[in-house]
Amino acid sequence: MLLTENENHINYQRIEEAIQYLEKNFQRQPELDEIAEKVHLSPFHFQRIFTEWAGISPKRFLQFLTVDFLKTKLEQSRNLVEAAEAAGLSSQSRVYDLFTTLEGVTPQEYKLHGTGIHVRYGLHETPFGICLLGTTERGICWLSFLATDEDPKTQIEAMKEHWHNSVFHQDQTLTATFVERIFNPVASSQTGRLHVFVKGTNFQLKVWEALLKIPMGNVLTYQGIAEKIQNPNALQAVGSAVGSNHIAYLIPCHRVIRKDGILGEYRWDPVRKKSIIGWEMAKVKQP
Repeated sequence: MLLTENENHINYQRIEEAIQYLEKNFQRQPELDEIAEKVHLSPFHFQRIFTEWAGISPKRFLQFLTVDFLKTKLEQSRNLVEAAEAAGLSSQSRVYDLFTTLEGVTPQEYKLHGTGIHVRYGLHETPFGICLLGTTERGICWLSFLATDEDPKTQIEAMKEHWHNSVFHQDQTLTATFVERIFNPVASSQTGRLHVFVKGTNFQLKVWEALLKIPMGNVLTYQGIAEKIQNPNALQAVGSAVGSNHIAYLIPCHRVIRKDGILGEYRWDPVRKKSIIGWEMAKVKQP
């Protein structure tokens, strides 16, 4: 059962506050005591919860979010994706650590706006705050993050609007198993692939499939995605498709950044995007 005062949720809010404070004061490199005071924790407690969350210290974490580092990462990511594609489709899952497959609704289902589809959903804690997850027999069909103090009904209504002729049932037990697999890459790799079931245009599906090929801990530009779908002039359309993704994190639209190394906007809050990218990079760097 979801608890509004869950300790994990409170900890993530403090981590977000710390990341924002570190960024604003990056030039003068604030000490741990100062950051901890800002988020109303003792230095020891703050260091502990941040290290448990990210696996590294706050200062090292912030290094992953600097413009210079991200520019270098863009080049590395582009080369990695190209090398994987040259190796052939059969080896992609191993190279990308890819455990997600994508299926789109049929044209007839698209016209019917979800008629005949049964969606089971639940609200759960994640490393990035509370999420709403919806799933059908054909795969996960919705994943969104709640803003701080947001009424869950807002996200539930957004999900129902997207699949508005479907039948909805809350099922915390079922959705909890998916949340564990999504945010625990080891668990996911040991239990087979996750499937996502999406409603979108053919162009959007091409973009979302390209997003699935960005390895964890890496980033690409909007231009890079446009080139991957062989439509290099469709930057604005690519940006729109990335922004309309309705399965957060699992279809990793957070891994798309601007070519100047700026992380840019994110449907579920730009600070959360920074948190996710830094967290993923930290996990990949761990032995």
